[in-house]
Amino acid sequence: MTIDTQISVEDLKRSFPDTESGEDVPVFEDIWFKVDKGEFVCLIGHSGCGKTTILNILAGLDAPTSGGVIVDHEEVTGPSLDRAVIFQGHALMPWMTVRSNIAFAVRSRWPDWTKEKVFEHCQKYIDLVHLTGAENKKPSQLSGGMKQRVGIARAMAIEPKIMLMDEPFSALDALTRGSLQDEVLSICADTRQTVFMITHDIDEAMLLADRIILMTNGPKAKICEIVENTMPRTRTRHDMHRHPHYYPIRNHLIEFLVNRSEKFEAELSSSGYDPLHPPVVSLGLSKPSPALSEADTGPIGNNGEAAKALA
Repeated sequence: MTIDTQISVEDLKRSFPDTESGEDVPVFEDIWFKVDKGEFVCLIGHSGCGKTTILNILAGLDAPTSGGVIVDHEEVTGPSLDRAVIFQGHALMPWMTVRSNIAFAVRSRWPDWTKEKVFEHCQKYIDLVHLTGAENKKPSQLSGGMKQRVGIARAMAIEPKIMLMDEPFSALDALTRGSLQDEVLSICADTRQTVFMITHDIDEAMLLADRIILMTNGPKAKICEIVENTMPRTRTRHDMHRHPHYYPIRNHLIEFLVNRSEKFEAELSSSGYDPLHPPVVSLGLSKPSPALSEADTGPIGNNGEAAKALA
């Protein structure tokens, strides 16, 4: 690991017994990648390639069949408060209020704090996700977007070194999803939080991520390549589609999801692929590729054929 590398995934493999033969079949293997401190990395791939399993291994909620994960020079062997997880569902305790759900996590981090200090700390993050005034509401009184805000506040409140997100906005409507994406982008810009996130949404990955990891289809999924986001970090949902690098990156991601992910074995035999050093692609820095029209890709935020491919 270099001095700036916070997560190092090394030769990761996870196998599960086949339901018919009983033999172990690798969902993924030969997985190598790194995440630097303060970096936002997204992982994209089809259902069944093991994305959530990788995130669970990073969180210490699952163990690899072989290989390992190194975080801050220590091997991950179980859960840690230094690695907070935001799941697809809000995972809130229904009998607790907004403040109590967050306080439960804060007390696990700082058990010696007084009630007043815990509540003061909770309020900071309640305000951060714009839930001021909802402190005493229970999850049943909140919208889906508000519940996810509580989940984000709870994860941020323990001040983790790493945030792990498993499609946290996938069940929300487009407007709520966009609002929360903006919140996460703003928070991470202010805190320089290290984030590893799984998503099915190409535009979400392009908005949030510094790098996008592309996984091939399972079983025996591998990392096809890593795409660097060459758009500036100051990008927003409202203007990134105007940037000259937007369409080259988006077209490349769609081409991968629609065509290349299932034909990757053919690429392996002809490219000298090395799983230890997956290809790194920086699109838009040379001559831009022609932009696909909305008829080809679907409207922005819908992902057109890519959405169908991932379904």
